[in-house]
Amino acid sequence: MSEQQKAFIQNITNRLGRPLATTAPRHPFKGAPDFWHNYELNLEDRISLFCDNWQKAGGHCFRFPTTEEAKQFIVEKAKELKAQTLLLQNQPELLALGLPDSLPESHFTVWHPDNRDTLLAKAAGADIGILIVDHGVAHTGTVVVTSSGDTGRSVSLLPTVFIAILPVNRLKTRLGEVLAGFDGKPREDFPAGIHFISGPSRSADIENDLTIGVHGPGVVFALLVG
Repeated sequence: MSEQQKAFIQNITNRLGRPLATTAPRHPFKGAPDFWHNYELNLEDRISLFCDNWQKAGGHCFRFPTTEEAKQFIVEKAKELKAQTLLLQNQPELLALGLPDSLPESHFTVWHPDNRDTLLAKAAGADIGILIVDHGVAHTGTVVVTSSGDTGRSVSLLPTVFIAILPVNRLKTRLGEVLAGFDGKPREDFPAGIHFISGPSRSADIENDLTIGVHGPGVVFALLVG
C-alpha cells in the first residue's frame, strides 16, 4: 500500500474514531448457513411460492395437470394475441406437442444452429417464443434456461412474448439447489449459457424510470405442468 493510500485510510479511521486495522478481518463463515441448505418446501408450497413471486415480478402463472392442457392454453393465447410468428426451442419434447398443426395460420420457426444470423433476425421479430425450461426456483420466482450449440438463448430473450413451460418436478425451493447441479461439472459438459429469468424484461437506466420490455419480452407466461 502506498503512503498516499495509507494517509487516505488513516483519515477515514480518524473520522470514524477507530484505530487503523493492521490485519485482515476474519471471515469464519462461507456460503449459506446450514439451516438454509436444509430448507425445502413440499411441492404444493413450492408451486404456490413460485407463482406468487413470478406474478409479483410482473409475470403470469398458470398450472395444468397435463402437457395437452398446457398446449391448448398456448393455442388459445396465440389466437387471442393474433400471433403470426412463433419461435420454438429445439427440444424434442416441445416439438412433440404438435403446435404447428393446431395453429396452421401462424408461421413457426424451430431454432437450429445452422443459419444463426437468419434465426436471430426471426427471433427478434417473433411474436412468441416458447421453450421447456431446465429448472424453476420457488424462492425467487425464477426459471432457469440453459443454452448450447443446439438450443439458442434468443428463444427466451428476443420475442415480444415468452412462454416458459415448467414441469413441476423441475421446481426447486432454493436457487442453490440449481447451482449445485452445475458445480464441478467438466468444462465439456457445461452449458454455453445459464440464464435466470424472473418476470418480464425491465430497465430503469434512463432517469430511474422503470420500463418493461425494452431489452426482451414484455409479457411472460410460466406454465407449470404436472
